[in-house]
Amino acid sequence: MKLTSTSWKNGARIPTRYAAGKPGDSGPTMSDNVNPQFTWSEVPEGTKSFALICHDGDVPSRGDDVNKPDREVPSDLPRTDFFHWVLTDLPASLREIKEGEFSSGGLTPKGKPGPATLHGARHGLNDYTGWFAGDPAMAGQYFGYDGCFPPFNDSLLHQYVFTLYALSVPKAPVEGSFTGAQLREAIAPHVLARASHVGIYTLNKNLLA
Repeated sequence: MKLTSTSWKNGARIPTRYAAGKPGDSGPTMSDNVNPQFTWSEVPEGTKSFALICHDGDVPSRGDDVNKPDREVPSDLPRTDFFHWVLTDLPASLREIKEGEFSSGGLTPKGKPGPATLHGARHGLNDYTGWFAGDPAMAGQYFGYDGCFPPFNDSLLHQYVFTLYALSVPKAPVEGSFTGAQLREAIAPHVLARASHVGIYTLNKNLLA
């Protein structure tokens, strides 16, 4: 199976249009947060649905140094996953997600609704749900796509991996408000094929050059 995108070349820098945060004159600011375009082909026989998961595996495992202007997050700090998009039950006949189809209006305070979404598919919770949990103005359930917003002082360039899964079941075995980790575990026995498209992103002014 092949996954391609017109939004950026595989392995290239992600344009700010597809990020939740972008560099600003006095520090990071909100960006367009538009979901990227994807097309896929060479789908295996027996495919009954698709799932799409985007994760950043370079998120600091501790927040002690995160977004502190007087220091950088060290590159050797252990890292963990942060899920930006959790989407399942896409129909087997589908071959494209259009740019802005699932997110086109910036970062929505308290999150976008879900789990039901376009094409009869379902969105899971992305990890901005936990990130904003302690902020009364932003706390809520964040379904759907919300893009990159890495720490502005992280010394590591973040890699964002969009993975499409061809599944042997028409509906993923998850219910309610599921997370990226829960979906990934639930579909593991049903994966016929997978394909990934990768982008890199940073808000660290020392890495932007």
